[in-house]
Amino acid sequence: MKIKFLGAAREVTGSKHLITTDSGKKLLLDCGMFQGKGLETDGMNRDLGFEPEEIDHIILTHAHIDHAGLIPYMYKRGFRGSVVCTNGTRDLCAIMLSDSGFIQEHDTDTFNKRRTKKGLPLVTPIYTQQDAVACMSLFIGVPSDMNFRIDENIKVRFTSTGHMLGSGVANLQIIEKGQIKRIAYTGDIGRPVDRILSSPVPFPQADVLITESTYGDRLHQTDEDADMELLEVLTETCLNKRGKLIIPAFSVGRTQEIVYTLNNFFNAGRLPRVDIFVDSPLAVNATTVFRMHSECFNEDFKKLLEIDDDPFGFSGLTYITKQEDSKKLNDHKEPCVIISASGMMEAGRVKHHLANNISDPKNTVLAVGYCSPATLGARIIGGAKEVSIFGTVYPVNAEIRSIESFSGHADYREMIQFLGCQEKSAIEKTFIVHGEYETQKKYVATLQQEGFKNIEIPAKGQEFEVL
Repeated sequence: MKIKFLGAAREVTGSKHLITTDSGKKLLLDCGMFQGKGLETDGMNRDLGFEPEEIDHIILTHAHIDHAGLIPYMYKRGFRGSVVCTNGTRDLCAIMLSDSGFIQEHDTDTFNKRRTKKGLPLVTPIYTQQDAVACMSLFIGVPSDMNFRIDENIKVRFTSTGHMLGSGVANLQIIEKGQIKRIAYTGDIGRPVDRILSSPVPFPQADVLITESTYGDRLHQTDEDADMELLEVLTETCLNKRGKLIIPAFSVGRTQEIVYTLNNFFNAGRLPRVDIFVDSPLAVNATTVFRMHSECFNEDFKKLLEIDDDPFGFSGLTYITKQEDSKKLNDHKEPCVIISASGMMEAGRVKHHLANNISDPKNTVLAVGYCSPATLGARIIGGAKEVSIFGTVYPVNAEIRSIESFSGHADYREMIQFLGCQEKSAIEKTFIVHGEYETQKKYVATLQQEGFKNIEIPAKGQEFEVL
């Protein structure tokens, strides 16, 4: 059996790991898009490193676009195998992939208008919204913790990671030459205690472990401290400076956590009276999916539902779906909070809000999650004095703040705690993926101190034999 690492190898996005069994079966662990490298990203996404029609099954850990975003492209290129995931992941993919297809079409249309003016040939989107809708016919949703038999030699069981709705470790059992090989791929690992979702659970013993490392060199503050910092930033910006608070947040997961936190402050009578807008059609649809999957909620959230039938809605909060209503926010003169995607500030409506607000010192841009180094978000957080948005350069005069502990990724102590369910001596090989290389090297050193051995940080395209 061989494992080839084709994405999220010494970087954060594009998760894609190909297992080829001795019998010739090809299993793809995740099928994510590369993000945040401008025109280079398009070429990286189109060059999969394999022929889509050769893949028998995609085993999908969760619905984030950097893990699932190329499935419509696979379908467009001839993939007709199955996509196996949890029910929650399937339901989120139905809206997230469609939204991604819309973005591909819209961004390509905008890009082609510029190329037309320059007399350059037009380009096509990597896939369309129609491709995204069509690929959903390949999805097989299974309950968490159920052993699902893919064929006579392959079983998969998803165990919750608490990273996002439906996320799970893909625990594979593959029979070769009469022997069972146990492979665990964590996908992204969530926090031990989430504001909404149930905690990660121990996963079965693995012979081969593939695990993420996003925050492999960092520690988060507590949720309580993060909540209070959010309230402090909102109060300072909207009441004291009379400005706008722009919160770039992923439509699925982070947006719901931010709204839930503000809802708690509202219920406690501590939320200042300011208009709060969630400007993301995807966030509206995702919130509906959240309401459908109460099995993923933690006990505190379930108890809240007994006294508050809508923790994602309160007086003063407005969800915006129509583009014309989004544009009206540019003329909104009163202090307000605008929560809009994407979290890395690379796409979506938040780029328009940044363009209209980042040069005003009364305003604040608050990052609430990880931003890959090549993204607009990373440049803004990193202290850039000016940034280019839609081809126009804007001075960065707004205050820039960051609260990383709203991220859905565990820090390095929390990841090691999660991996503590494994008998280290029984793991034959550990592969570290989904992290920046310098961070990964530090995380490997920490893992070695904890007793993990035989650790590899695969480079993109590197293949390993698993005996």
